[in-house]
Amino acid sequence: MDRQRKTKNIFADKATLVLRKMLSHPDEKWVVRDFTGPCGLSLGMAQGILEAMEKQGFVERIKKGPASFAVLRNKEKLIEEWLNKYQFAFNDVYTYYNPDKSVLKKIKDCFKGDRYALALHTGANMITSYVKTADIYLYISDDFSDKDMLDLRQKLNLKELKAGGNVHFIRPFYKHSIFFNTQDIKGYRIVSSLQLYLDLYNFQPRGREHAEYLKILLEDKGKKLD
Repeated sequence: MDRQRKTKNIFADKATLVLRKMLSHPDEKWVVRDFTGPCGLSLGMAQGILEAMEKQGFVERIKKGPASFAVLRNKEKLIEEWLNKYQFAFNDVYTYYNPDKSVLKKIKDCFKGDRYALALHTGANMITSYVKTADIYLYISDDFSDKDMLDLRQKLNLKELKAGGNVHFIRPFYKHSIFFNTQDIKGYRIVSSLQLYLDLYNFQPRGREHAEYLKILLEDKGKKLD
């Protein structure tokens, strides 16, 4: 008996590269090869993700032989469903303490290239200045080793407490896609507005409030969650 082909999870790590790319250019016409390559997906995986998105009503596929393409549909519904499938708690967070008010700048200066990105209220405040908080949240790249972390802690005099702390390093659930569409704001690297929204929405304290404010602010400026 033939087994029914299992629908791919469009909210899995690498799969979201398709979603993120489509949401960043919502009016584009897409073909499978747009999502493949060294930093993308295999041809088969990209095809499967588009098929799954079509079944769920998020993509319309226009069949014109060699000129066939796909277009994004129901953008708001797609983001809403993503919020139902993902929450910040999926990440691994390592918390330390440093009372220095300039520790964020010092952290940035310790990182080389693109191995970090600010997240949650820390990142969103670079756009909104909406939530006053002493906590610092940042994603670190998957190649940031335990030795790298130990060296960083020693350089910055970061203390590990039994409870609490104000500096939070995040090993991402989305290892392959977390740095898609990062932004450079005020000299800092920040995750995409879409990732800020996804992370904040189910986060406490004041995450949903900040997420909605961020969305409204971007819309008022003629920008989008991408």
